[in-house]
Amino acid sequence: MKVIDTKIADVKIIEPSVFGDERGFFMETWQQKKFEEMVCPRQFVQDNHSKSSKGILRGLHYQTENTQGKLVRVISGEVFDVAVDMRKSSPTFGQWVGEFLSAENKRQLWVPEGFAHGFLVTSDSAEFVYKCTDYYNPQAEHSLLWNDETIGIEWPIAKEKQPSLSNKDMNGVSFEKAIYFN
Repeated sequence: MKVIDTKIADVKIIEPSVFGDERGFFMETWQQKKFEEMVCPRQFVQDNHSKSSKGILRGLHYQTENTQGKLVRVISGEVFDVAVDMRKSSPTFGQWVGEFLSAENKRQLWVPEGFAHGFLVTSDSAEFVYKCTDYYNPQAEHSLLWNDETIGIEWPIAKEKQPSLSNKDMNGVSFEKAIYFN
């Protein structure tokens, strides 16, 4: 396992060791001891799996109670995955990190608690799986506007094209009106 820093110190890219031959491949996708030694100590309590078509954007979501750290990866297709720092006391408050995750590159992204998270499907379809450090709490979930100009995320989508969004994501709040973490 290799851990790669991003422009936000707490967000990490994780590249698993992959062993392959003509029969296929093997990789260890999660190991508690290695994660604690190389990234940070965390316990995961929930795994999620979603499938989406090209052009679907999910997010930017975060919870103000039962805050969730997420270890995310793609098992089929490709997404552009984004984390936005919502921690007011952080030196990277309001900044974002975006990485392409795919079944081919097998990369994972560690998105710690205190970040809004979302992704755009860039392949025909994608299956996205992730581990969470706390349980889903719909009463404490918030949606940050995906195209907020204050944040300025550079989504890999034509400016004139609108991604496919849920009602919740269409009605996300601006960064200025969002609830932050201390």
